[in-house]
Amino acid sequence: MKLIRVIPSPATEAGRNLTYGYAFLLCLGLLATGCGTAPLRQGPASPTAKIPDPGPTVRDEPLSRYGNPEFYEVFGRRYRPLKNAAGFAERGIASWYGRDFHLRRTSSGETYDMYKMTAAHRVLPLPTYVEVTNLQNGRRAIVRVNDRGPFKDDRVIDLSFAAAVKLGVHGPGTARVELRTIAPGRRPAVRAATPSPLHRSPKRFGYYLQVGAFSDMSNAERLRNHIVALLDNSVEIRPDVIKDKSYYLVHVGPLATTAAASRLAARLTRIGVQHHRLIDN
Repeated sequence: MKLIRVIPSPATEAGRNLTYGYAFLLCLGLLATGCGTAPLRQGPASPTAKIPDPGPTVRDEPLSRYGNPEFYEVFGRRYRPLKNAAGFAERGIASWYGRDFHLRRTSSGETYDMYKMTAAHRVLPLPTYVEVTNLQNGRRAIVRVNDRGPFKDDRVIDLSFAAAVKLGVHGPGTARVELRTIAPGRRPAVRAATPSPLHRSPKRFGYYLQVGAFSDMSNAERLRNHIVALLDNSVEIRPDVIKDKSYYLVHVGPLATTAAASRLAARLTRIGVQHHRLIDN
């Protein structure tokens, strides 16, 4: 068996336990598939009678003792779990994992149950409740994120067997999805098919680096999520209207000085964000 080394932050005891979770077990599926095919790590599907209906109740929970280090590394790439998931949204490919991991330990220390509505995510706090929408068939479900993964570049979430069946991902193995976190005590919002009219954001103070301007909100969210997964800085999306056209501006900050902005620009360049413009608010 090949062990995938996960390097936690020295400052947190929790990180040392990630090796018992998702990243440790991922190697089984990778060895079998050669990293190139989907779905990964499934094993034979079990009867669907055990799948719960409805899904989990969204409730306020403390962060897990395990699975929330300052950072960890898999395949030479460093990930920084978020401290707060409020307002997080992301689009990408979902996959699922099943029998091969059933009743094994997850990164949070909990036991993986393929018949529960759970999921794995690289940087969301453990646990976090997420509404997942299958963009290919319109199905929606709420899952509780309690594990780490998937560690393939084009994947954003690994669903349990139960969640994959409910969302229609079980058959094809993968699907394009949208993720939105849900705060305890709040029901998922009913979203209109078209974006709401844009309103200018309130005045801010300090310096910011603008790293992107997009007409499509999902592209702005994708860039924001990439940055917050790798850096500690705050990132916000500011809607604006430029020459009668609506845009979503991605700003990193605030920063106290232009020198701090220059240092941040260098860090952004190192993670592949090449374009940045200083904004003085």
